[in-house]
Amino acid sequence: MDLFEYMHQKKSAEFAPLALRMRPKTLDDFIGQEHILSKGSLLHAVVKNDKLINLILFGPPGSGKTSLAKIISNNTQSVFIKLNATNAGTKDIKDIISNAKTNLYSSNKRTILFIDEIHRFNRLQQDVLLPHIEQGDIIFIGATTENPYFEVNKALISRSTVFELQSLSSKNIKDLITKAVVAESYYLSKNIILTEDSLSFIAINANGDARSALNMLEQAILIADDKSKDILIDSTCIQNIKHNKKILYDKTSDEHYNTISAFIKSMRGSDPDAALYYLAKMLKAGEDPKFIARRIMILASEDIGNADPNAINIANSVFNAVMYIGLPECQLSLAHATIYMSIAPKSNSIYTALAKAIQQVNKESHPTPSHLCDSHYKGAQDLNKGTNYKYHHDYVDNYVDQSYLPKELKGTIYYLPSENGMEAKIKLKLKKLRKEN
Repeated sequence: MDLFEYMHQKKSAEFAPLALRMRPKTLDDFIGQEHILSKGSLLHAVVKNDKLINLILFGPPGSGKTSLAKIISNNTQSVFIKLNATNAGTKDIKDIISNAKTNLYSSNKRTILFIDEIHRFNRLQQDVLLPHIEQGDIIFIGATTENPYFEVNKALISRSTVFELQSLSSKNIKDLITKAVVAESYYLSKNIILTEDSLSFIAINANGDARSALNMLEQAILIADDKSKDILIDSTCIQNIKHNKKILYDKTSDEHYNTISAFIKSMRGSDPDAALYYLAKMLKAGEDPKFIARRIMILASEDIGNADPNAINIANSVFNAVMYIGLPECQLSLAHATIYMSIAPKSNSIYTALAKAIQQVNKESHPTPSHLCDSHYKGAQDLNKGTNYKYHHDYVDNYVDQSYLPKELKGTIYYLPSENGMEAKIKLKLKKLRKEN
């Protein structure tokens, strides 16, 4: 690094945002992600010992993906090159690989190529990397906020080790902010005092995002700094921060599917409070209420069924309410259905019965018994269609012993009601009917 570059970096650091100044330089400085970075873990070992393997770092914003890449950059003896997939192209990749080969063969120095937002590369751009990763021309590190199993080529994933980073815990955020207060006090030559209420506010509203937490702290310092020696950040100050809490949710992202999955599983698990939480999260994030209503209708048959036959009516009514009323009023209707489905008795007997029947049909198909065939056309009797059919309403209690399955399947049972809710009564009735048959 020449003198000009040194002075440039030094000056840039002076005016850099707090989040950038607080970026960790070593693994010892890194906060969070203990599940993949604890001592003895694979990722800790390869970073600490500069024995890099091909990696894909997957996690929400502010979880430390770029910071981890920066630590690798600071500690490696290899050439480290960073690209952002939003503004890089195939030519950039090819140029880097060409230089990497030269470095490898002329000075025995490897090249680490870090590509931020790798999911932004199209399939062709991702494919350009494959042979060079395979041959060892480069060490590849990708970072993405999207689930790589959805957004990254399977071939690229198979050549890499995927590590999932998680949103920082409240404790992680508090540790980070406490550390930043000390650093900023030294940086500003002032005594920054952060109350416990203010610390908790930042920890809660950062939503697990380190960058968001540090930005809030920096805003609070700017508001509270009145040129005196002490900077007091109390509840009055913290409430003046212009901050809209982010919802970790995007209608086209991995979290979209995770949230609707948690919503369904909470209703299925009879937990109305959890189901309401995920409903609120989806509504706050702008999810289409029709999508939510459709999922409730599916659950009403799949997980409740005849244990409460009224569930499907409630679900259908709520879907109509969503269509006719719209947001924001239909939120109450969705909550109505969510609570009803959560506390309703559960049975998946309809789902399993249909699955068995479909499996049977896929395995073998039998002709319809002749006595059940349509007889409303001329010549049907000549073909023996519909003859010997017993009309139920001609018998006592509107019931007659008669076989309806193909003779090859006689006695087959698909529907096995549970003991829950209305199905307990249905089970008793079916037991009687099947015994008579």
